[in-house]
Amino acid sequence: MKQFSIKSIVALCAVGMSFSAFAGNKDRSGQAGAPEMVINPWARTTGLFGLNTSHIGGAEAMKTNIAGLAQVTSTDIGVSRGVYLSGTNININNIAIGQKIGEAGVIGINLMSMNFGDITSTSYFEPEGFGTYRPQFLNMQLGYAKQFSSHVNAGASATYVSEQVGNITALGIAFEGGIQYVTGKRDNFHFGITLRNLGSNMRFSGTGFSVNADKPQSSPTFAVSQTYPADKFSMPTYLNFGAAYDFYLDENHLMSKDSLPKHKLTAMLNFQSNSFNNDYLGAGVEYSFKEMIQLRAAYRYEKGIGNIETSTTMFSGIAVGATAQKRLGESGPLVSIDYSFRPTQRPANGVHMMSLRFSR
Repeated sequence: MKQFSIKSIVALCAVGMSFSAFAGNKDRSGQAGAPEMVINPWARTTGLFGLNTSHIGGAEAMKTNIAGLAQVTSTDIGVSRGVYLSGTNININNIAIGQKIGEAGVIGINLMSMNFGDITSTSYFEPEGFGTYRPQFLNMQLGYAKQFSSHVNAGASATYVSEQVGNITALGIAFEGGIQYVTGKRDNFHFGITLRNLGSNMRFSGTGFSVNADKPQSSPTFAVSQTYPADKFSMPTYLNFGAAYDFYLDENHLMSKDSLPKHKLTAMLNFQSNSFNNDYLGAGVEYSFKEMIQLRAAYRYEKGIGNIETSTTMFSGIAVGATAQKRLGESGPLVSIDYSFRPTQRPANGVHMMSLRFSR
């Protein structure tokens, strides 16, 4: 089988950077729609602010770098729930399944929904309200990834996007592709790149844009319905580069290359070029004890962060998280429970995420 070379990886990065330079017009900052497409529902990833692009694996990789889906060895199932700004009634629910299909690769399905609770309906004549409505955001992702060699994973996916607010809706489709490369004495150097949310424009439409009014200068007066079309909006496209290095703190005690370390520390760096927002630069660390307990923390910087008057993000830039996992029996699934917290500047409620994963 033909092997990918370092030159191939560098060439791919150069192509991606040229695309980013073309798409990253910050004059369009804030003009993208479908904000749920940049929200990651998984606690293991959000505990690092998404800086694990280079080595994330399993079904949850579909929301970070689709290439990591190739790391599924048999079946991987995960569910997650997020409380987005406590007290706002904004919740995120997610389920994903990854299944290896022999030497052909791995296929995965991810379903994510956001609900915003009941919102009071008002009008010019009834400002106090006359009922409620429930906005619903839903996206369904189908992905495929394959391990092309012992060092290279690659994958691609498509996501169907649906947004409904009352009696108006917007539909779209987005695509992504990614690659992961691993090398080093113990396969402990990781590099990853992914291009996400490259897709169609979206536009809201429906009866909610119709207004009933009396036609002037007519006798007798009669009602007419006038529809006001909405403008199109783009997907929040972004390009993500990441690198990580595993430090085996008890390397001298490992019996073989495949021996599990008792203490492992992973350091990572990440750069994200956003087409419709400030670029991100982040660094993080993750400590693992016997692959059973994992603690992680990260900081993500963007222009203006730290100054509440100029910042364009609600996050403070800090993320923390933890994982507890254990295999059930000698041949049972590996069960993992993840939690993450990201404090916010304004409002200062923070974002909580919890995930439950089963891997075989």
